[in-house]
Amino acid sequence: MGPVDEDCSPIVPTDRTRLRRMPERESLDKNMLYEILDAGFICHLAMVVDAWPVVLPTSYGRTGDTLVVHGSVASRSLRGARLDAPICVTVTHTDGVVIARSVFEHSVNYRSVMVFGVPRLLEGDEKLDGLRVLTEHVVPGQWEYARRPTRQEIAQTTVLALALDEVSVKVRTGAPEDGMSLDASLGLWAGDVPIRAGALTPVPDPLLSHGIELPEHLAAYAVGLADRFAPSW
Repeated sequence: MGPVDEDCSPIVPTDRTRLRRMPERESLDKNMLYEILDAGFICHLAMVVDAWPVVLPTSYGRTGDTLVVHGSVASRSLRGARLDAPICVTVTHTDGVVIARSVFEHSVNYRSVMVFGVPRLLEGDEKLDGLRVLTEHVVPGQWEYARRPTRQEIAQTTVLALALDEVSVKVRTGAPEDGMSLDASLGLWAGDVPIRAGALTPVPDPLLSHGIELPEHLAAYAVGLADRFAPSW
């Protein structure tokens, strides 16, 4: 997978990523990019298949300035796509619903990332390392705990690497924007309804052998997932 050193220099916008509408929501902070990507584990991968746009929800991980995206060799979309062609990957977190005095001013507080580029198909040791990155990103500690994939299982999996060279980071926070407008005199409630993701108590497999306890890393995972998804501010 190459070096994993993180580059904290500002993001340099391109013509494709530069925010022209509501530029105040654009973030050029590389740390914000890392934070948004590290908080989640489901992305949407957009590509063109047989001249039609296709968007695939799938899991991902990050190592340094590389996004690792999971796929299946059996996926019709991945089989039909040109993997040497540009793709777009998006990750979004919904942090709250913004309730305004007018329907027009209603909004959503969110953090989002768009990544543009041409993916690289991982093979051999890089592919195995990519699977480790994916597993540890979704459930830290699981790579060491569970059985490793066999050669046949690895052959059935597609792992793509996408450099974080061309990205767009957008963030909206705060209250509705009509507090100083004429609508403020309507006497209607306005504000923000925070939304936080989390995990419930792990449910054991009904076929689990008696006496197998929940491992520590999964117990900690269930407790800490809400903090992972929550914004840092």
